[in-house]
Amino acid sequence: MQITLENQVAIVTGASSGLGEASARALAKAGAAVVVNYHSKAKPARDLVKAIKQDGGQAIAVGADVSNEAEVDMMFQKAIDTFGHVDILVANSGMQKDAAAEDMTLEDWNTVLSVNLTGQFLCARAAIRQFKAQGVLDNVSRAAGKIIHMSSVHQTIPWAGHVNYAASKGGVDMLMRTLAQELAHQRIRINGIAPGAIRTPINETETKGASGRKLLKLIPYGRIGDPDDVANAVVWLASDLSDYVVGTTLTIDGGMCLYPGFINNG
Repeated sequence: MQITLENQVAIVTGASSGLGEASARALAKAGAAVVVNYHSKAKPARDLVKAIKQDGGQAIAVGADVSNEAEVDMMFQKAIDTFGHVDILVANSGMQKDAAAEDMTLEDWNTVLSVNLTGQFLCARAAIRQFKAQGVLDNVSRAAGKIIHMSSVHQTIPWAGHVNYAASKGGVDMLMRTLAQELAHQRIRINGIAPGAIRTPINETETKGASGRKLLKLIPYGRIGDPDDVANAVVWLASDLSDYVVGTTLTIDGGMCLYPGFINNG
């Protein structure tokens, strides 16, 4: 069965690079009109919009800080003003500010939690309000709306030196599941994706050369993931093919969460 997102509108946060960019491209290819959100990288976002349009799709770029309530509301309003409705939210924006716990500043703790967790809440809240206002639209989707929270394997795996990031992703998991429980009866489907090691520009150093070979020891499947591995899952979760999937996290990690250190009994 072919996946189609025709007549649907998707907002993808943090879509100027990496997993957000790949997700926006894949959603557009499946037929959705896409709001390409960015924070500081306007040119890559606009280039992505141009590429989507050249491929026959619909897209706009909207700059907004997801941790800012007013800017999130503005982003959703621009989506409504342009396309008339919103059917899909991919809450992808995230960041790292790494340090050992004893050296981590309160500012770096708060900044990461503000973007990675509060930002996902603010975007989800805006999406929920819109989905409830518009209801289930004929010839669009079986659901009133779909939210996909981008998390990480570090919602499960502790990560020394990254306590703010790991804590934020653990929070995203419970945020997603609680919202799913609260809203499923209103035909709003909320799920998550937890990527493992994915080859994106931001982690190029860690995924190439000697660092990449060392990383492979943590991945039973024997390869580092590509952004499309995640983007394909985003499209499936956004489509009616996954209509009975609610409150679930798809872990896309090549087996990293299988604790490969225990392959030979630890």
